[in-house]
Amino acid sequence: MSDGPPAAMVAPGPPVIDPADRGSHSVDRVGIRRGSAIAGRAVVQVLPAWIVARVVVGAALVIARTGATTLRPHNPVAAQHAHQGLLTWDGGWYEAIAAHGYAAAGQQSVRFFPLFPLLGRVIGAVPGVGVGTALIVISNLSALLAMAGLWLLVRHDLGDQLLAGRSVWLLALAPSAYSLVLAYSDATLLLCSVVTFLGARTGRWWWAAAAGLAAGADRPVGVLLVVPVAVEVWSGRHRVAGWHGWVARGSALIAPVVSAGGFLVWVGHQFGDAWLPLTVQQQTGHRGQFTVPVDAMWHDMVDAVHGHHLGSALHTPWVLVCVALAVVAWVRLPRSYAWFATAVLVVSLSSTNLDSFERYALAGFPLVVAASLHTASRRVELVVLVASGLAMAAYATLAFLGVVVP
Repeated sequence: MSDGPPAAMVAPGPPVIDPADRGSHSVDRVGIRRGSAIAGRAVVQVLPAWIVARVVVGAALVIARTGATTLRPHNPVAAQHAHQGLLTWDGGWYEAIAAHGYAAAGQQSVRFFPLFPLLGRVIGAVPGVGVGTALIVISNLSALLAMAGLWLLVRHDLGDQLLAGRSVWLLALAPSAYSLVLAYSDATLLLCSVVTFLGARTGRWWWAAAAGLAAGADRPVGVLLVVPVAVEVWSGRHRVAGWHGWVARGSALIAPVVSAGGFLVWVGHQFGDAWLPLTVQQQTGHRGQFTVPVDAMWHDMVDAVHGHHLGSALHTPWVLVCVALAVVAWVRLPRSYAWFATAVLVVSLSSTNLDSFERYALAGFPLVVAASLHTASRRVELVVLVASGLAMAAYATLAFLGVVVP
């Protein structure tokens, strides 16, 4: 015998909530509202730094476009880069992949991992947007959210809101931070990295897993997030609540490798060589062959002494600064910060070509936090930010003129 009329004949009414669950639902709603308020406050805190950085890069682009024929006369490459604007250099590759796919863009395109162009393709499908505009929006929105996440992370871990603010300003105006304005995947990786740290440091392992999964699909260096997550898992700072707690930790640990490995498997199926993204990157003109860390820096210094490749030697001071900041991270920051910064530096220095080293090093955001520890004096902070902002403007101008590789 039926227990009642069919569901379709029952008049709809308000959902019935078990009295025992009312408290948890209320807590969930309060938690969501509180989390949204905290995130909104963080965005407001970092918005001035985000805006200033974009004004600086915008000014650099105007200088490059109006002065390309004067600064680099009879050089069509300079005019081309200036015309491409925020889609210059690798931005053009991402736009081609987003618009036409890897097959049409050619084998060289597989060195760019899929998350960023895929997002550009999805958002670019909105009428009137286009993939180029979508990529620029994604990059700049990711940078804003990454800065907000960094503000929250530093405030939570180090208990210093002023340090959090200084870290955000220095990240925004770092010499290589103009790449966070370009249509590059770096800002998306930075966002994923910061969220991974937030998740691991607060025991929200599924956040860390989701962000790590995205990071591994965004750039090859995203797999390095395995290092800080492993440090946090090993530390046992957060209590494990049953088997599902261990599943969450394990998921956070392997997520970057799973997504990066998935892309390599797809490349193998499509192009017949799963390692093609790495082998293409090792070709002359890109990253070059793997080598002992700092070996390339030594050769650049020797070449500079003999009057050859003077431009390459310009990376050496930044390498020394980053190494010094890594030491500061080991002394004054949590171990997961230090391990991650060191891993990023080692990988960045393990190639024969140091072009883009400054951009790669920016992925190791704990280096920025370490630098901010030494700008507690308002005067020192002002001097550092002005000098860094001017350097960023100069580098951005040179990149828009085709002189410097972002």
